[in-house]
Amino acid sequence: MSEITHEISLQNFQEQFEYVFQNYTKHNRKIADYSNIVIGGLGGSGIGGRIVKSYFFQEMPVPVEVFSDYHLPAYANENTLTILCSYSGNTEETLNMLAEAQEKECSIICMAAGGKLMELAKDNNYPTYTIAEGYQPRMTLGFALANLLMILGELIDKDMEPELRTVQNMFVDPANAMLRAEEMRQAFEGNMHQSFLIVADAAYEAVAIRVCQQIQENAKGEAFISVLPEANHNMIESYYDKRDHNIILMNSGNNARVNARFDFLEKLLVEKGNSVYKYPINDATLISLFEVIHATDWLSIWASDEKKVNNMEVGIIMELKGFLASHT
Repeated sequence: MSEITHEISLQNFQEQFEYVFQNYTKHNRKIADYSNIVIGGLGGSGIGGRIVKSYFFQEMPVPVEVFSDYHLPAYANENTLTILCSYSGNTEETLNMLAEAQEKECSIICMAAGGKLMELAKDNNYPTYTIAEGYQPRMTLGFALANLLMILGELIDKDMEPELRTVQNMFVDPANAMLRAEEMRQAFEGNMHQSFLIVADAAYEAVAIRVCQQIQENAKGEAFISVLPEANHNMIESYYDKRDHNIILMNSGNNARVNARFDFLEKLLVEKGNSVYKYPINDATLISLFEVIHATDWLSIWASDEKKVNNMEVGIIMELKGFLASHT
């Protein structure tokens, strides 16, 4: 099967939701059976976990943690629900977490397009959620995030499909997301070679990580995240002069004191001559989160075009995988 380009992935993004609606099956687990939830995944397969953790922060009655590593935390046990995500199904870190989850007798749910993870999940009758093949892993967030929202929603008897249907409808004609993407392109046009700094509040921290990942993989550019209020206690001291960054501000508006911090920082950065785009959001609803993700995904593609780099290839990552394969 030929790979689907990033542009096609974004233009047909609503299809990822429909795939989930058509293929989702109930896992029939309840949150009362668990003391904690652990989500494991790397890169594009892990960011969905960070977003759902933030989304359910005020609703989930047990701790939810996300790990992008080889190991599960020491506290994982038979009262832990472990959700493991790998698009290829062959991510070595995720497979190692699966082995540890089995050893610790965790309850296990898996998500993959195929590979060893899917094979082991079926062999052990774990609830398994599929992702369509043919995509680059970093462009499958619709599949992964929709599945995770449905999985965690079911745990607390919250039907997430109506809200996800609303998000899906937005992508039939994502005019607002495209408007914001174009605004960012114009704000940074000619400077896409510069590094990107994403300043976010807690509600948008996971989305900001996603933006950095997309800039790094698609546009082959450096990208960093700064989270308020913490960064106001340290990173702000580096802004006495102009920085060679394209700066995007993402604030949900959920905290008046954090709002004031963003106002101060924006004024400071602009006065020093920095290139700043303040994303016009004032909430952290699913529609807003997905809009920002979609708009910044387009920005990463346009950045790759301006820099004349191939956004489909990840040459150094492939070199690393070859190196690791020869050092087993």
